[in-house]
Amino acid sequence: MTNESGTSSRKRSRTIARMAATQALYQCEQTGNNAESVLAEFLRYRQGAPQSSFEDGHIPDADLPLLEEIVLQAVAKQDSIDAALVRLLPESWPLARLDPVLRALLRAALGELMADLPVQIAINEYLDVAHGFFNGDEPKMVNGILDKFARQKVEGNSAT
Repeated sequence: MTNESGTSSRKRSRTIARMAATQALYQCEQTGNNAESVLAEFLRYRQGAPQSSFEDGHIPDADLPLLEEIVLQAVAKQDSIDAALVRLLPESWPLARLDPVLRALLRAALGELMADLPVQIAINEYLDVAHGFFNGDEPKMVNGILDKFARQKVEGNSAT
């Protein structure tokens, strides 16, 4: 799984961090707890032993600084992220209609895109995350929304 430079292992740790960030943002929304307390809980209870897995609720090998950065960034920018999501979603599909996990995933992804994560990395990573959580059409929706956001961002930057 890991090549000599450790690139595959690093990518995996970043993908796990993004999956955990999605879970943390979901937990913040569902419980009303602030990001700092949810992150503290994740670090305390979910790090797990090296042999533990994501499927059993642990976040082994997660890039913890990235996890923290994504969650805090998404919470700090939630109003502008949600406004962008409202513009990106079809008019007949209000933000509240989104599955809460999908909403958390999109908030994490748009937060990273707003912070200038390269578009192709964001789309690839969050498609992996979407496939980890969903078996239906949700990954296609994630792809479409992130692609549309990226195109609008490029168009907005070229207009300045």
